[in-house]
Amino acid sequence: MDWQTTAAAAPAPIIPEAHTLAVAGRAPVTGAWRAGDPVGDRRFMQIGDLALESGRTLPGIDIAYESWGELSPARDNAVLVLHALTGDSHVVGPAGAAHASAGWWPGVVGPGLAIDTDRWFVVAPNVLGGCQGTTGPSSLAPDGTEWGSRFPLLTIRDQVRAQIAFASELGIERFAAVVGGSMGAMHVLEWAIEAPQAVERIAVLAAPAATTADQIALNSVQLEAVRSDPAFRDGDYYDAPDGVGPTRGLALARRMAMLNYRTAAELNDRFERSWQSDLDPLGGGGRFAVESYLDFHGNKFTRRFDANSYLVLTEAMNSHDLARGRGSVASALARVEAKSLVLGIDSDRYFPLAGQVELAAGLPNSVHGRDPVIVHSGYGHDAFLIEHGAVGAALADLLAR
Repeated sequence: MDWQTTAAAAPAPIIPEAHTLAVAGRAPVTGAWRAGDPVGDRRFMQIGDLALESGRTLPGIDIAYESWGELSPARDNAVLVLHALTGDSHVVGPAGAAHASAGWWPGVVGPGLAIDTDRWFVVAPNVLGGCQGTTGPSSLAPDGTEWGSRFPLLTIRDQVRAQIAFASELGIERFAAVVGGSMGAMHVLEWAIEAPQAVERIAVLAAPAATTADQIALNSVQLEAVRSDPAFRDGDYYDAPDGVGPTRGLALARRMAMLNYRTAAELNDRFERSWQSDLDPLGGGGRFAVESYLDFHGNKFTRRFDANSYLVLTEAMNSHDLARGRGSVASALARVEAKSLVLGIDSDRYFPLAGQVELAAGLPNSVHGRDPVIVHSGYGHDAFLIEHGAVGAALADLLAR
């Protein structure tokens, strides 16, 4: 099934002066939310200790989450929304002192939208290992100092088991739907396999059955960018003053990632060979507009994310493999009982359509047959966050089943 999209007009290639000033000055040592910061729309749930696949136990886990709508008396209208690598629990809502960025899915979740909060109780947790309120490397360990380099390796399955414990604490035994894109879609798949009785529908947006060697390679250079920053200090940098954290490495990793998330055609059409200012970039001290664009977004990212969390979550994505310990992808998918939607993007160069084709063919209860829903977009991987009309239509169709 194909969904044709009408993309919004591309923004101007030049970063406005006011936006540049917004990320000027000394960057914080970490962009993580930390105890004592404004809470905003977050709520918190303690889920206790979690035994990890590595054999270690992570103690005293807190899950930060946000919710919208009302849970029905029968508790049968809950929708779990799971975020991508650089997302968090703030799915909708304005930016402010407590939330560095506005919600990441405002055209999909809300009253009258595809995931209609007048009908559904929508809950979104920040992932385990994240940096916006859920236990992660920037959180305090039992000894009262940040976990830092001591924080354990996590897998996608570890993170889902934390989410299952979180749902139990909320008193939700079965979700009407579990929805996610990219890393969040990896979690969706593990939910459907690990807890098939707890999921009625799933939406898997722009993710594969396993992270491939090529994708791990793309991730590896981002990991090295962070680790090679002298200010990273092997992950124990939280006592450094603002302006002396590993922000250069983290910003560089973000710039690399954006080249995976977008497309060559978009960058070429949007920026061409334009300059950021009147200064010639060929020896005149100026810069190409596309360089300025990447710099701006890299620097902005350091204001809302943590370098250690970036490593932990990227390595968790590298762990993703539905077949691990289950024989094969086909046998893993055969365990899924939920009605399923698989959506891919024709221009996605990070998680290409071949991955969604495999999933759609293997899921036994697909609502759209043995082929994925295909969104036609020039935005690449990020289209699941941008093409609200096409993505919302596919989700609405799933939720109507």
